[in-house]
Amino acid sequence: MEKTTIMFDMYGVIIEESKGNFIPYTYAHFKEKEYIRLTRQLKKEQLFTRAGNGELTSDEFLTALGYTDPKATMTDYIDNHLTLDKGFVEFAEKYHDVYDFILVSNDVSEWSEYITTHYDLNRFFKKKIVSGDVKCRKPDRKIYEIALEVSGKDPKECFFVDNSVKNLTVAEELGIEPILFNRDNEDYSGSIVNTFAELQNFLTSKM
Repeated sequence: MEKTTIMFDMYGVIIEESKGNFIPYTYAHFKEKEYIRLTRQLKKEQLFTRAGNGELTSDEFLTALGYTDPKATMTDYIDNHLTLDKGFVEFAEKYHDVYDFILVSNDVSEWSEYITTHYDLNRFFKKKIVSGDVKCRKPDRKIYEIALEVSGKDPKECFFVDNSVKNLTVAEELGIEPILFNRDNEDYSGSIVNTFAELQNFLTSKM
Protein backbone atom coordinates (compact mmCIF):
# COMPACT_ATOMS: atom_id res chain seq x y z
CA MET A 1 0.00 0.00 0.00
CA GLU A 2 1.26 3.48 -0.88
CA LYS A 3 2.49 5.56 2.01
CA THR A 4 0.42 8.72 2.50
CA THR A 5 1.25 9.69 6.07
CA ILE A 6 4.13 10.43 8.43
CA MET A 7 3.52 10.30 12.17
CA PHE A 8 6.05 12.33 14.18
CA ASP A 9 7.15 12.30 17.78
CA MET A 10 7.88 15.76 19.23
CA TYR A 11 10.70 15.45 21.80
CA GLY A 12 13.88 14.01 20.35
CA VAL A 13 12.63 14.52 16.80
CA ILE A 14 11.10 17.94 16.14
CA ILE A 15 12.46 19.27 19.44
CA GLU A 16 16.13 18.35 19.80
CA GLU A 17 16.00 17.54 23.51
CA SER A 18 14.87 13.93 23.63
CA LYS A 19 13.71 14.02 27.24
CA GLY A 20 13.25 17.73 27.63
CA ASN A 21 15.02 19.73 30.31
CA PHE A 22 12.18 20.35 32.70
CA ILE A 23 13.40 18.39 35.71
CA PRO A 24 16.89 19.99 35.79
CA TYR A 25 15.20 23.32 35.01
CA THR A 26 13.03 22.87 38.11
CA TYR A 27 15.87 21.86 40.44
CA ALA A 28 17.85 24.89 39.24
CA HIS A 29 14.88 27.17 39.99
CA PHE A 30 14.34 26.15 43.62
CA LYS A 31 16.67 26.21 46.59
CA GLU A 32 18.37 23.02 47.71
CA LYS A 33 16.16 22.75 50.79
CA GLU A 34 13.23 22.07 48.41
CA TYR A 35 14.89 19.13 46.65
CA ILE A 36 13.43 16.42 48.89
CA ARG A 37 9.92 17.77 48.31
CA LEU A 38 10.46 18.09 44.56
CA THR A 39 11.86 14.57 44.32
CA ARG A 40 8.83 13.20 46.13
CA GLN A 41 6.44 15.09 43.88
CA LEU A 42 8.18 14.19 40.66
CA LYS A 43 9.12 10.57 41.40
CA LYS A 44 6.75 9.17 44.02
CA GLU A 45 3.68 11.28 43.24
CA GLN A 46 4.57 11.38 39.52
CA LEU A 47 3.16 14.86 38.99
CA PHE A 48 4.89 15.29 35.65
CA THR A 49 3.57 11.98 34.34
CA ARG A 50 0.09 12.82 35.60
CA ALA A 51 0.17 16.18 33.82
CA GLY A 52 1.31 14.43 30.66
CA ASN A 53 -1.63 12.02 31.03
CA GLY A 54 -4.11 14.87 31.28
CA GLU A 55 -4.84 14.37 34.98
CA LEU A 56 -3.52 17.86 35.81
CA THR A 57 -3.53 21.04 33.78
CA SER A 58 -0.24 22.83 33.23
CA ASP A 59 -1.23 25.49 35.76
CA GLU A 60 -2.19 22.88 38.36
CA PHE A 61 1.03 20.96 37.83
CA LEU A 62 3.35 23.94 38.01
CA THR A 63 1.52 25.48 40.96
CA ALA A 64 1.77 22.20 42.87
CA LEU A 65 5.54 22.28 42.33
CA GLY A 66 5.67 25.75 43.85
CA TYR A 67 5.90 28.04 40.84
CA THR A 68 4.05 31.27 41.58
CA ASP A 69 3.43 32.23 37.93
CA PRO A 70 2.76 28.96 36.08
CA LYS A 71 2.05 30.51 32.68
CA ALA A 72 5.27 32.52 32.74
CA THR A 73 7.15 29.38 33.82
CA MET A 74 5.74 27.38 30.92
CA THR A 75 6.68 30.01 28.34
CA ASP A 76 10.14 30.59 29.85
CA TYR A 77 10.89 26.88 29.83
CA ILE A 78 9.74 26.31 26.27
CA ASP A 79 11.18 29.52 24.84
CA ASN A 80 14.57 29.31 26.50
CA HIS A 81 15.28 25.68 27.34
CA LEU A 82 14.03 23.70 24.36
CA THR A 83 15.44 23.78 20.84
CA LEU A 84 13.46 23.42 17.62
CA ASP A 85 15.32 21.35 15.03
CA LYS A 86 15.32 23.86 12.19
CA GLY A 87 15.77 21.01 9.77
CA PHE A 88 12.21 19.99 10.53
CA VAL A 89 10.77 23.25 9.21
CA GLU A 90 12.75 22.97 5.97
CA PHE A 91 11.66 19.34 5.64
CA ALA A 92 8.03 20.11 6.46
CA GLU A 93 7.84 22.98 3.98
CA LYS A 94 8.78 20.51 1.27
CA TYR A 95 6.85 17.42 2.32
CA HIS A 96 3.68 18.39 4.19
CA ASP A 97 1.84 18.61 0.84
CA VAL A 98 3.23 15.22 -0.20
CA TYR A 99 2.39 13.36 3.02
CA ASP A 100 -0.18 13.98 5.74
CA PHE A 101 1.70 14.92 8.91
CA ILE A 102 0.33 13.57 12.21
CA LEU A 103 1.84 14.54 15.57
CA VAL A 104 1.87 11.73 18.16
CA SER A 105 3.44 13.14 21.31
CA ASN A 106 3.67 12.47 25.03
CA ASP A 107 3.20 15.94 26.48
CA VAL A 108 1.21 18.22 28.73
CA SER A 109 -1.68 19.50 26.59
CA GLU A 110 -0.96 23.19 27.07
CA TRP A 111 2.76 22.72 26.45
CA SER A 112 2.20 20.93 23.18
CA GLU A 113 -0.21 23.60 21.98
CA TYR A 114 2.20 26.36 22.97
CA ILE A 115 5.11 24.69 21.16
CA THR A 116 3.20 24.15 17.92
CA THR A 117 1.79 27.69 18.02
CA HIS A 118 5.01 29.40 19.12
CA TYR A 119 7.01 27.77 16.32
CA ASP A 120 4.19 28.04 13.75
CA LEU A 121 4.02 24.27 13.30
CA ASN A 122 0.24 23.84 13.28
CA ARG A 123 0.18 24.60 9.57
CA PHE A 124 2.02 21.35 8.91
CA PHE A 125 -0.12 18.91 10.89
CA LYS A 126 -3.39 17.38 9.73
CA LYS A 127 -3.98 15.97 13.22
CA LYS A 128 -2.29 16.23 16.62
CA ILE A 129 -2.55 13.35 19.08
CA VAL A 130 -1.17 14.45 22.44
CA SER A 131 -1.13 12.26 25.54
CA GLY A 132 -2.52 15.02 27.73
CA ASP A 133 -5.55 15.28 25.45
CA VAL A 134 -6.26 11.57 24.90
CA LYS A 135 -5.30 10.38 28.42
CA CYS A 136 -2.84 7.71 27.29
CA ARG A 137 0.79 7.80 26.22
CA LYS A 138 3.33 5.98 24.11
CA PRO A 139 4.16 3.12 24.12
CA ASP A 140 0.55 2.28 25.05
CA ARG A 141 -1.00 0.67 21.97
CA LYS A 142 -4.13 2.77 22.45
CA ILE A 143 -2.53 6.09 21.48
CA TYR A 144 -1.48 4.65 18.09
CA GLU A 145 -4.98 3.28 17.56
CA ILE A 146 -6.42 6.72 18.33
CA ALA A 147 -4.02 8.31 15.84
CA LEU A 148 -5.09 5.87 13.14
CA GLU A 149 -8.76 6.32 13.92
CA VAL A 150 -8.85 10.12 13.97
CA SER A 151 -6.69 10.38 10.85
CA GLY A 152 -8.68 7.71 9.01
CA LYS A 153 -5.48 5.95 7.99
CA ASP A 154 -4.64 2.31 7.47
CA PRO A 155 -1.42 1.38 9.35
CA LYS A 156 0.19 0.32 6.08
CA GLU A 157 -0.16 3.90 4.82
CA CYS A 158 1.97 5.29 7.64
CA PHE A 159 5.55 5.89 8.62
CA PHE A 160 6.25 6.61 12.28
CA VAL A 161 9.32 8.67 13.24
CA ASP A 162 10.35 8.50 16.90
CA ASN A 163 13.57 8.56 18.90
CA SER A 164 12.52 5.63 21.13
CA VAL A 165 12.86 2.01 20.07
CA LYS A 166 10.14 0.87 22.48
CA ASN A 167 7.71 3.34 20.92
CA LEU A 168 8.61 2.16 17.43
CA THR A 169 8.19 -1.48 18.39
CA VAL A 170 4.52 -1.02 19.26
CA ALA A 171 3.88 0.99 16.10
CA GLU A 172 5.45 -1.79 14.03
CA GLU A 173 3.26 -4.39 15.74
CA LEU A 174 0.26 -2.46 14.43
CA GLY A 175 1.63 -2.48 10.87
CA ILE A 176 3.06 1.06 10.84
CA GLU A 177 6.53 1.34 9.27
CA PRO A 178 8.95 2.58 11.95
CA ILE A 179 11.90 4.94 11.51
CA LEU A 180 14.29 5.65 14.39
CA PHE A 181 15.41 9.27 14.65
CA ASN A 182 18.55 8.31 16.50
CA ARG A 183 19.47 11.26 18.71
CA ASP A 184 20.29 8.96 21.62
CA ASN A 185 22.45 6.40 19.79
CA GLU A 186 20.12 3.48 20.49
CA ASP A 187 20.77 0.06 19.02
CA TYR A 188 18.16 -0.74 16.39
CA SER A 189 17.97 -3.23 13.57
CA GLY A 190 15.41 -1.29 11.53
CA SER A 191 15.50 1.95 9.53
CA ILE A 192 17.56 4.72 11.14
CA VAL A 193 17.99 8.41 10.33
CA ASN A 194 19.96 11.03 12.24
CA THR A 195 18.74 14.22 10.57
CA PHE A 196 15.82 15.45 8.53
CA ALA A 197 18.08 15.51 5.48
CA GLU A 198 18.60 11.77 6.00
CA LEU A 199 14.85 11.32 6.43
CA GLN A 200 14.33 13.06 3.10
CA ASN A 201 16.83 10.72 1.46
CA PHE A 202 15.09 7.73 3.04
CA LEU A 203 11.69 8.82 1.69
CA THR A 204 13.16 9.47 -1.77
CA SER A 205 14.54 5.92 -1.82
CA LYS A 206 11.03 4.61 -1.07
CA MET A 207 9.39 6.47 -3.94
